[in-house]
Amino acid sequence: MNNLLLSLQITALGMGLVFGAIILLWLMMILLTTFTADKQTQPEESAPPQADPVTQTGFKAQAAALAVAIALAEQGQSAAHPLPEPPTAIVSAWQLGMRTSQRAQKGNFRRP
Repeated sequence: MNNLLLSLQITALGMGLVFGAIILLWLMMILLTTFTADKQTQPEESAPPQADPVTQTGFKAQAAALAVAIALAEQGQSAAHPLPEPPTAIVSAWQLGMRTSQRAQKGNFRRP
């Protein structure tokens, strides 16, 4: 009975240490994120500068055209082709004899 209580105490201590370490790491992550997060500053009365929508549209169209050109070039260079079927396995006389004797031992042997 004494060994059982001792083993239960050791188990409880080990589980407590594991969960305590997990909670400690959790709290440390919360503290790190609160202290290192970027503070949101209130913008002044001036409006933020806006990008030219025509320029952004032009860049997006150029990026899309470049992506299509790259994809077409990679597709043309693809060396994928169907694999040829492997040649039929040639069984030596020794392998044929061993397989025949194994089938005969298992009772799966039938003569044509």
